[in-house]
Amino acid sequence: MLTDSKAYSGIAVNDMMAARAFYSDVLALRTSQEYGLLWLHHPNGRDTLVYEQPSATPASYTVLNFEVDDIETVVEGLRSRGVQFESYDELQQDPSGVYRQEGPYIAWFKDHQATSFPCCKNADRPSPWREVARRVVRGRSSMR
Repeated sequence: MLTDSKAYSGIAVNDMMAARAFYSDVLALRTSQEYGLLWLHHPNGRDTLVYEQPSATPASYTVLNFEVDDIETVVEGLRSRGVQFESYDELQQDPSGVYRQEGPYIAWFKDHQATSFPCCKNADRPSPWREVARRVVRGRSSMR
């Protein structure tokens, strides 16, 4: 029934003005407003709805990933706009906050209400996780 429906994700915020400033001005995303709602426009029509909910709290999980071509330039550019990147004790991140171990390179930042967002860049080297995914898709769930 929903096979061909357009799906989109949503982010609840407790301060729409602060959200608009963060997503439009700080992150420089393309946005539009409709009926008091904020739309974040991403490539390929994968838009995200931002809506105000006074009791909204930061998500305890990632709600939106930003895939980038040049993570160093993006991190530096966002820092120059006041974005602070997270540092996690359990991860080996470089001085700029980028995790460069297995899988994609990732740098995490938080929005105006402390919801976490990662910037991701596929590593220039093969990831063991890609092979796991290929095998799972082919019906083999182990790395044997």
